Amino acid sequence: MKSYFPRLMLGVASATLALFSIGCSSGSSSNLQPQNGTLSLMVSDASTEDWANIGVKVLSVSLTPQSGGSDVTIYTAPNPAPYVNLLQLDQLNEILGDVSVPAGTYTAATITVSGNSGDVLLTASADPEAGFAAAPSFAIPSDQIQILGTKGSTGSLTVPVKVTLVSPLVVTANQNSALDLEFDLSHPAFVVDHVPTGNGTTMWAVNFSGPVRHCPIHDLTRLVLRHHYGAVPTTNAVSTDNTTLTFDKAYPVYPPTSPETAIITTHTLSVLADSTNGTLYYDVDAQTQATIYNFSSIASTIGGKYIRVVPRFQPDGSLVAVRLWASSTFNSVWISPEGHVLHVDTTNDTLVVENELGFGAPVTVNANTLFYFRTPASAQTDANFIGQGPGFLSNLVRGFKVHVSAVVPLTSPPVAQTIDIETARYDGTISGSNLNNFTFTHDFHTAKDDYTEQLPFISSTTANGNDPVSGAAISGFKWWNFTFPTIVDSGASAISDFDTATNGGVTFTCGTGTSATSVQMQAAGESYATWNDPIAPDAWAAPWTVLTPTRVPIGTATAGYSNGSPNGTFTMSIPCAGGTKSSAVTVDLNTTSGSAPLVYQIDFTNGRFAITSVDASTQAGQTTLTGNLLANTPVMVYGIPQANGAIKDYVLFYFTGIPPAPTSLVN
Repeated sequence: MKSYFPRLMLGVASATLALFSIGCSSGSSSNLQPQNGTLSLMVSDASTEDWANIGVKVLSVSLTPQSGGSDVTIYTAPNPAPYVNLLQLDQLNEILGDVSVPAGTYTAATITVSGNSGDVLLTASADPEAGFAAAPSFAIPSDQIQILGTKGSTGSLTVPVKVTLVSPLVVTANQNSALDLEFDLSHPAFVVDHVPTGNGTTMWAVNFSGPVRHCPIHDLTRLVLRHHYGAVPTTNAVSTDNTTLTFDKAYPVYPPTSPETAIITTHTLSVLADSTNGTLYYDVDAQTQATIYNFSSIASTIGGKYIRVVPRFQPDGSLVAVRLWASSTFNSVWISPEGHVLHVDTTNDTLVVENELGFGAPVTVNANTLFYFRTPASAQTDANFIGQGPGFLSNLVRGFKVHVSAVVPLTSPPVAQTIDIETARYDGTISGSNLNNFTFTHDFHTAKDDYTEQLPFISSTTANGNDPVSGAAISGFKWWNFTFPTIVDSGASAISDFDTATNGGVTFTCGTGTSATSVQMQAAGESYATWNDPIAPDAWAAPWTVLTPTRVPIGTATAGYSNGSPNGTFTMSIPCAGGTKSSAVTVDLNTTSGSAPLVYQIDFTNGRFAITSVDASTQAGQTTLTGNLLANTPVMVYGIPQANGAIKDYVLFYFTGIPPAPTSLVN
């Protein structure tokens, strides 16, 4: 059962460094020439086990001024617009480019994606979870993908998604600000599969409108940035004082070509050399490496080359290059396995990384392989390796997001020179929680990848970000429920509250007596671990956990929706072998404003999708549920099991039109 909800995050962070040309009035006091702030526009998301590629074309991003007037476009894609594979941005940010934005206050943002046939790519993972509706590594045909919410004419279809900001974005000349917009990538209403009863063809609906929210960014230095590709101009790429390298943002062509070529944009980025810790510079063509503290030694040779750079933000919004690769061909810097760890083989000293085509790329680890863990908030830690050689492989599990650099890129299989662990992701069912640690158990489709990992909570004195509402600094472990990311439980009672929240269990039972069989739901969640916390030297520890709803197999309502306060309820069962149904379980829907679950009516009629959001906190929404969620209605519930045996619902689908085929049976 899926127990995690990845996301795409569009972030905008204003920078104040002079190299970004902030303040365009050159000292003039004229009101006709307003001062600008410079925004670094970023995209990111989180992982999903079932997909290797969810490719989208972000055409533009604009901001709506509080004072009224026309929206301000802050990003326009190059032509042709490159695909962004959201799966490569697991809790990472990719900067699309630095853009100048008029100083002012903005209350909404609009993200426009391309909506023509073929403009959204879906490729299944090499090893998706059991019961997933697509075969391993299968590229979904465009005629089986319906992009919802499109506007315009055929060939020029777009999907504009407008998001009202929780709090206004203030862009001030020479000051920092940040904007974080999130799309839940594996949110049930984002990519919806439907196998109509009696028809074996799976249809997929991609719904950009709905699973989107705004979250503040309190500290730029904590953002983990993806490796960036670029083309270095032949002249004036290095500043006269040798501190700064400027390059044009580049993207690989997708689907990949052989050799891979680049889409070079007019969006520029500038990075500083790390004058304190040193920037590791790799000349891929010469197969040499050096530590540089400025760009003077490469200023005469870097022009005209392609680069891959690991950047990090400084407090003032400038970018520093942690590591930098350069080659005369784009293919040589691009052909470095990047993706989620698919398999870890400590017997044969290999790591298999899933690429965006849905295939596993094996990498050999030898005694010289260095492992890094991205910790941009600590420059010295970010610059130094945390482990070396095959012995460190046991510290990785399936689901980690990594970027590998090979000693010789074109060898097969390549030998890893460095392995950047960009995110250390653990998830699954939660058990054994106490005041010191808890256990994640994840069972994969391929049993050898299964793990049971006990993670300690980070030290109560470890800085752990800020409260998303108050902005107050947090120390020690924190957690929250999916769909309520702003309601963070932190402080002295956070761990004991977490213990209480994860003790529930729900059982669907078929039959009676000794022949009875059952499916049990347990609390589930995900954490992105941190390395070498004081509580866990040279090991992983959990700084936070989000409790994620567990997906119940498609079932039917045994008793229709009954409204109530604070909870509306219905009961449901799931299919058993032989055409019978399981015992009924109660599903609670909180009807309080601000606490209601996400409810969607999914209609599939005449081969077309319609996805309608229903607000269970309103009288109109409750009336809709009472009238449509009746006994025998097909339902799919994503919820958290409670100690009383009920499911606390966080996401609910109910189906009208052609019913979906069952996805699971209790045997």
